[in-house]
Amino acid sequence: MKLNWKLTASAVAMAVSSGLHADVLPTHQAESAWFTDAQSKIEQKLEVNNKFKAKNVILFVGDGMGVSTLTAARILKGQNAGELGEEGYLTFEEFPHSALVKTYNVDAQTPDSAGTMTAMMSGLKTDVGVIGVDEDIERGNCATVAGNEVVTALELAEIKGLSTGVISTARITHATPAATYAKSADRNWEDVSDMPEDAITAGCTDIADQLVNFESNLEARFSGIDVDGIEVVMGGGRRHFLPKDEAFNSADAVSSVEGDRTDDRDLTSEWQQMYENGVYVIDQAGFDAIDTETTERVFGLFNESHMQYEADRANDIAGEPSVAEMTEKAINILDNNDKGFFLMVESGRIDHGHHAGSAYNALTDTLAFEAAVKAAYENTNPEETLILVTADHSHVFTIAGYPKRGNPILGKVVNVGSDEPATAADDMPYTTLGYTNGLGHQNLGTETDADAVYAYDANTGRVDLTNIDTTASGYHQEALIPLGSETHAGEDISLHATGPGSQLVQGVVEQNVVFHLINQALDLVEE
Repeated sequence: MKLNWKLTASAVAMAVSSGLHADVLPTHQAESAWFTDAQSKIEQKLEVNNKFKAKNVILFVGDGMGVSTLTAARILKGQNAGELGEEGYLTFEEFPHSALVKTYNVDAQTPDSAGTMTAMMSGLKTDVGVIGVDEDIERGNCATVAGNEVVTALELAEIKGLSTGVISTARITHATPAATYAKSADRNWEDVSDMPEDAITAGCTDIADQLVNFESNLEARFSGIDVDGIEVVMGGGRRHFLPKDEAFNSADAVSSVEGDRTDDRDLTSEWQQMYENGVYVIDQAGFDAIDTETTERVFGLFNESHMQYEADRANDIAGEPSVAEMTEKAINILDNNDKGFFLMVESGRIDHGHHAGSAYNALTDTLAFEAAVKAAYENTNPEETLILVTADHSHVFTIAGYPKRGNPILGKVVNVGSDEPATAADDMPYTTLGYTNGLGHQNLGTETDADAVYAYDANTGRVDLTNIDTTASGYHQEALIPLGSETHAGEDISLHATGPGSQLVQGVVEQNVVFHLINQALDLVEE
């Protein structure tokens, strides 16, 4: 005989008031793993009792890491571990607090990284393509920079006496890392050779120059302050710091002439002369040799341009540290300061994988980024460190069709109740993951460098995938609209947080609120 356990609303209310409400649940519901797991999540949240003030703040930015990227990456993570995949979480998705973030720029519905990161670093929104300045700037016009500069969270942390660090798997002069320290009318002014002559004549300096001279520039802007400069800088982009002369090539140079600078300056040498106790490294061996207890500061430039995709890192000539290794090393240097630290970590190549139409590379780099967040959490005190994990924008990356549970996320759609790939109205199979625009399909086999696709013309539209392994590292998903590269998207992205002040991460917020969360935790701006 089946138990009739349904009760009227009044009966439920009476049962609750008498403490008997648990009895209304049938055993199969109360003991379901779905039910008990969900209840445990609520109980964990009830136990969170954060302070509001932090000693340290770490801001993680997964460039281009939209919600669909998170979903696909978490499934891939589970499937790589031999599980179905959908039931798992990325480490930071289990942080107790989260919010949705609106990413538009002042002049653009779909944003770029320069405007979005400036918002997160300064507390106000600005235009596409400009760095460290407000919306009154005219992109590309050097004369409009003066008077429109904003002060960033990293600069304020320096002024307060905290240690600071910037890490990126992209060029360290690229938009996201540059927005922590530079002021530029154009994100593309990474070195002097990228600048128009009138901008140079007018006195604007390139982004690489601003990084090396960060300390003196900041002290010049604010009278009476004394800062000691950024303690940890790690990323790619060596070419922007070296003169255009093969005599200055690094040991692992890929180009015949590695440097791009046309002013004959070697900024890596200038940095070493400026900071005699600093350590300049270009490879895995140099990185591994760093003693975090005695090293005062580090300048690591591990590639001529961007660092390798995670899937391609083993192919680097001189070896590159992972983003997790860089994060742990940075924390162990920065936490030597008893006052605390501010660290920004960007996984820039998630974005590049998407631009190349390679879900494999974008997701693989997302999982490497997750490992960096985990390393940060495990190497800091959760009672004194606020960790924020977010993105700058999303991509036109979709998860579609009706694949059954556990279907390979990089594979072809197999419907519920079937063992064979589903076919579309054109009688051809299709993948779960795809892009709205970009270069479209390429089958490059075991290629691990997503950027190899740029050697081919756009190949958009449908392709017969029957005999193609869509899970291979060199597979590039189909796209609808032909473009030279896939584009950003404009929907909200997520923000995940743990530690002091993280309880303020809730609801739907503007992107510039991220700065105010950092400021609230560290008291960077005195009222």
